[in-house]
Amino acid sequence: MGMEQGLSSQSRLILTGLGALLVSAAVSSIAGIYLGSVREVLWLIPGLMVLLPSIIHIRGSVAGVFASRLSSSMHLGEFSIDFHEGSVLGDNIRASFVVTILIAFVIGIFSYAASRIFGYPVVGVTDLVLISVVCGVVAGVVVMGITLVVALASYRYDLDLDMIAAPIVTTSGDIVTLPILIISATFIMLLSPSARLVLGAIAVAAAIVTILYTRQRPRAIGPIVRENLYLLIPLSVLGTLAGLTYSLNLDRLVALAVFLVLIPPFMGGLGSIGGILGSRLSTGMHTGELNPSFLPERGVVHHFIISYLYTLILLPLLALIAHGAAVLMGLNSPGLGMLVIISLVAGLVVMTLVNGVAYVTASLSFRYGLDPDNFGIPVITSLIDLIGAATLVAVIGLLL
Repeated sequence: MGMEQGLSSQSRLILTGLGALLVSAAVSSIAGIYLGSVREVLWLIPGLMVLLPSIIHIRGSVAGVFASRLSSSMHLGEFSIDFHEGSVLGDNIRASFVVTILIAFVIGIFSYAASRIFGYPVVGVTDLVLISVVCGVVAGVVVMGITLVVALASYRYDLDLDMIAAPIVTTSGDIVTLPILIISATFIMLLSPSARLVLGAIAVAAAIVTILYTRQRPRAIGPIVRENLYLLIPLSVLGTLAGLTYSLNLDRLVALAVFLVLIPPFMGGLGSIGGILGSRLSTGMHTGELNPSFLPERGVVHHFIISYLYTLILLPLLALIAHGAAVLMGLNSPGLGMLVIISLVAGLVVMTLVNGVAYVTASLSFRYGLDPDNFGIPVITSLIDLIGAATLVAVIGLLL
């Protein structure tokens, strides 16, 4: 009877994750269709494509860390619906908002510097940083709100937040951040230079206030902010390099615009699968069900297999949606069969790397007394940004 209950519980968890992934795949495809429809804007505002992967996936990383920490607190019995300072929920909300503002500055500066170093056309540094900050704050508030609703619903209805948070957070990051980025960029570039200067001063003031606020609360939100920034700042470099990868191949991507439609759900889908894996590994180590051993245990391998299963189910569906959208929009496509092959080959390569990195990240952070909730999802999504971009572009080049 116990074994049957265990199998039933495992099946329920797997199906819960799959259901969330399928819903997120359908919704994130809307972001892909939107990206395909605004390809002209990517040409008109140089540097925007470099900024795009970082601003989207770091946004998802911040919210993903927030959800993962809340999930672990639920499993450990420490969670309560309390927004006051000193509570798990209240401190994590405040810390996430601080990180959102500060990391947006970093992403804008990195994107500008990388564009100049590699000789890619780019707007002024003030403009690009302002675009990053405005988009990051607006999208951050929306995505954090969605994540909070999901967390509270999971707590209320006794759902496993690990299995549903990553797909919903990643999808929210795609579907919300992409249009906000395009709107923010268009709005800011239409402003007069003096108006942009005023907005820039306000953005700098907001960053200074958040730094001072964090320094005044070293025990509450300080450790969360520091751990997040120490990790997200270097990981922003990976996202920037991913943006450069797309930018340097923008001619091919625009010529076969179906790939612009595929990129957001492809990256988002793999990020969701990796996020589920990272959250489950983190929770397992917090609860003692998994050990940070040198070689993965049987329970860890079980999570790896589930990740591959999700990948094999999800990616052909994403290719089908992208091809159908391309046909309806009159965009060029190499054909459904080839699109499925490219998506699967690239996805399986990326997921193999993600499985290894997710386990190493969770094991090392836990072993050295750090919270794996703060490291798993950001490392995974940033790795997918860079490796996913390079792999997808490489597979397109090899097969077409």
